[in-house]
Amino acid sequence: MEKDNSNSWEFYVGLVLAVSSNVFIGISFIIKKSALVNLQRYGLRAGAGGHGYLREWMWWAGLLSMGIGEAANFVAYAFAPASIVTPLGVLSIVIAAILSPRYLHEKLNLLGKLGCFLSIVGSTIIVLHAPKTEEINTVEDLVYRLQHSGFTLYIIFVILTTLLLIFHVGPRHGKENVTIYVFLCSIVGSLTVMSCKILGLSIKETIYTENNRMEDWLTWVSLFSIILCIMVQMNYLNKALDLFNTAIVTPVYYIFFTTFVIIASAILFEEWQIMTYQNILGSICGFFVVITAIFLMNAFKDLNFTYFDLKTLSLSRTGRRSVQRYSYDEEMPQPVNRDVVDRNNYLDT
Repeated sequence: MEKDNSNSWEFYVGLVLAVSSNVFIGISFIIKKSALVNLQRYGLRAGAGGHGYLREWMWWAGLLSMGIGEAANFVAYAFAPASIVTPLGVLSIVIAAILSPRYLHEKLNLLGKLGCFLSIVGSTIIVLHAPKTEEINTVEDLVYRLQHSGFTLYIIFVILTTLLLIFHVGPRHGKENVTIYVFLCSIVGSLTVMSCKILGLSIKETIYTENNRMEDWLTWVSLFSIILCIMVQMNYLNKALDLFNTAIVTPVYYIFFTTFVIIASAILFEEWQIMTYQNILGSICGFFVVITAIFLMNAFKDLNFTYFDLKTLSLSRTGRRSVQRYSYDEEMPQPVNRDVVDRNNYLDT
């Protein structure tokens, strides 16, 4: 019973940290995008390989906001499963979508608002069906999983794909296709999350037990991996934000990033094994609700219409059908009375 209460307490701590972290991250998208827009007036754009944004105080403010959010996110991974912390990243999209019209002069139409609402609904479904506990509680368990799972092959796949995108695909197609740089950030980000889980577990075990995990090689390898992966993510995420609209980059990044984190977490931590089929189905449904919400916010973002416009359009179509029906009735030939025609023909003869 005491262990269950402890796990429940840790779950809700991780949940609160995950929500608050995404608020900071969503705000950071707006601040950093504002800095990149200001930078376009002079100097070389980030999308063209420039690093003038490093001299912008606003960009550093956005980086600070993202740092606070990522720090809270890091702690959240130490308390809650990755399968719940990562999907809640959609809240950063909602924050960015709400603030974009005011500070970036980007439009948020009726479908965008509906998408924000569905994002919250989908996130709630995911939270309700997510696993509340984890099977890996010690570094020894983690080392065993590293040795007996396919995570090593996943790391090799990420490294090879990253090198291919950086040196071959990115320079040729990165400016025309939003998915290239975002895909690169996402697969590297999945390693960032797994490294955060490992480092967080080491720190938590060091604090709550007598085992000092700060001397283990795995702790320092995970820390180095976090720093390296974040540097790669920041560089190519800046390029994506500079080249494409925030309303496009943010949702595409969420879909790819969440998908790869869930895959990596399933390989290493096997969080799905402690879930019932109902909870697995509920989590998948919640994830698809969120994807639908992101599609609504992204696919129709250039359409400028409100609920009043939608109502006016509906009334206009109804009136048009009535006019067409009335015109059709006027143009229809009247039925012929055969008795009258025969009598007229008889009189004429």
